Amino acid sequence: MIELAFVVCLSASPDTCEDRALQFVDISMTTCAIAAQPQLAQWVGEHPGWTIQRWTCQPIGAGIDA
Repeated sequence: MIELAFVVCLSASPDTCEDRALQFVDISMTTCAIAAQPQLAQWVGEHPGWTIQRWTCQPIGAGIDA
């Protein structure tokens, strides 16, 4: 399994950040990377007030580098 791991921060308070992830079954890292931008755009549209600071595709549970 692959996850799209990303860090989001509050627009009004850029020092307030959280790690988030979307999980996918039966896709490759390349497919994850290609699909990441529209997935992240959808997430931002559903979570106004948050901005994405960084993202990566990785095996589930690998943890995003700070």
